[in-house]
Amino acid sequence: MGLGWMEIGTIMVVAMVVFGPERLPALAKQAAQFVKMLRQMAQNAKAELASELGEDFQGMNLRDLDPRAAIRDAMLSEPPPVQTPTKRVLGPNEQPPFDSEAT
Repeated sequence: MGLGWMEIGTIMVVAMVVFGPERLPALAKQAAQFVKMLRQMAQNAKAELASELGEDFQGMNLRDLDPRAAIRDAMLSEPPPVQTPTKRVLGPNEQPPFDSEAT
């Protein structure tokens, strides 16, 4: 979810109109302090988790626990098996296979 220059510019113009140029620097400073506080809280939580888990999990990366990453790594490590479809031509009076439970 990246923001391009067009989105950032639109946000800045809307913020300038809504809050005014006088209050905008103070709001930007508050937003920066909030982001800094969130980062500090995340670092503290990671440090606390690492200390609770102990030395056995010292070098473990939290991204390793993401199931999507595990599946992606497994898919990239082995190429999928190549399956060639088998085609069978029906005879002139032959009925195609029918599965009554298919629908």
